[in-house]
Amino acid sequence: MYLDIEIHGRWARSIRGTGMRRGGEIRKARQGDGGLLAQLRRPPGGRDARIMLLTQALDRAGTGVWAASSVLYFTFVVGLDAGRLGLLLGAAGVAGIAGSPLAGHLADRFQVRTLLIGCHLIRLVALCVLLVVTDFGLLLLLFAVTHLGDRAAKTLEMLFATRVAGERRSTYQALSRSSANAGYALGAGLAAIGLAVGTRGAYQVLILANALSFLVAAALVWRTREPHGAGLVAARPGAEEDAPAAGAGPWRDRGYLRFVLLDIPMNLDDSILGVGVPLWLVGHTAAPHALIPAFLVINTVLVVVLQLRVSARVRDARQAAGAVALYGLTTLACCVFLAAAPAGGAWAASLILLAAAVLATAAELMRSVSSWELAVSLAPQRARASYLGVAGMAQSVQKSAGPLLLTGAVMTAGPVGWLALGAGVAGLSLVQRRSALRRLDRLAATPVATAPAPAAPAAPAAPAS
Repeated sequence: MYLDIEIHGRWARSIRGTGMRRGGEIRKARQGDGGLLAQLRRPPGGRDARIMLLTQALDRAGTGVWAASSVLYFTFVVGLDAGRLGLLLGAAGVAGIAGSPLAGHLADRFQVRTLLIGCHLIRLVALCVLLVVTDFGLLLLLFAVTHLGDRAAKTLEMLFATRVAGERRSTYQALSRSSANAGYALGAGLAAIGLAVGTRGAYQVLILANALSFLVAAALVWRTREPHGAGLVAARPGAEEDAPAAGAGPWRDRGYLRFVLLDIPMNLDDSILGVGVPLWLVGHTAAPHALIPAFLVINTVLVVVLQLRVSARVRDARQAAGAVALYGLTTLACCVFLAAAPAGGAWAASLILLAAAVLATAAELMRSVSSWELAVSLAPQRARASYLGVAGMAQSVQKSAGPLLLTGAVMTAGPVGWLALGAGVAGLSLVQRRSALRRLDRLAATPVATAPAPAAPAAPAAPAS
């Protein structure tokens, strides 16, 4: 009897201990694994992750300087007219599209860390040479190279994160976006000082500041270690159960290409907020032009403050698929507000446009989590680098085609154009959700279908004899 009481007591204490541990885990999950500052001090991936997050913040600070000053530099210092400037920006956008798949292809063969250092150094050299070149053909080439390196670097950063952060990659992505947005805002603020001076020397100092960010970024990446000691993002031996889903690579995997194609409109929040809302305010509403900088402030603050909390609610691929549907509905609501803005006076239009900016930012928060998680989860582990390189094209294509869609079709059609755009994105988001869930089901069922595969090693015995 005493033994029975003792066993019962141990069992009860074990249950209480398990319950306390699970309760702690639940509370930890609800709190998003701590606040933003706490997570930045202890990010998923430890030391290497901290270095990479600092690298991204400095890189984006330089990008903020360049984004705020490059157009004015080419216009007032180099002397390009509107036609040549448009060609320069268009060629750079096309080159950026090629950067992601190229980086993914190379990452299947070389270390991600080495390639990322190379991207920073290539951008450094191209930007420094750009300062002393006036020939338009060379400017076109150098500007395209910088954008190619920029998109390749972003893809390599994502690959690095998938390996260093592991299953906590969504938390890492949230920290990455928060630190990157803070760096971008810092760079834009520094650029404002140089633009206020407005001299040729001031513009050159701003460009050199961007080049310096590449140099420091390369030095910081050099201090990291390649995860798992190898550059290939490949599966361990015996982990090929998802190979049938891969086809013969990402370019022949119709299911993954469908995901990438549908992911292009799932990035339209970027063009809506950066191009659509400001131009709609200027050309179709009574809101004051001084309101435009507030859109960037709202976006930057909300992303820095809320990205970690939003990411904490999306912990697996199925929840990410649900976030895609929310993205579509939020974008639809944003477009409805934009369609209604011209009907009000200055105050009403201002409030409506500010609400639209908040909704566009909310869509961005959900997109950053869902697109990231699905791009990784829907790719076979054995060829994840090349697959993620193809997935990175969605954002590049949107950056090139999105502004043209908004200015050439949506705003030309007026409020009806916004309503059609919102309805289209919402409908495609539901298609994307269903398609992603089906692919996840197939990937989950594949190991069962391929269970007899261990007999395969017998095949090489015939050639040996």
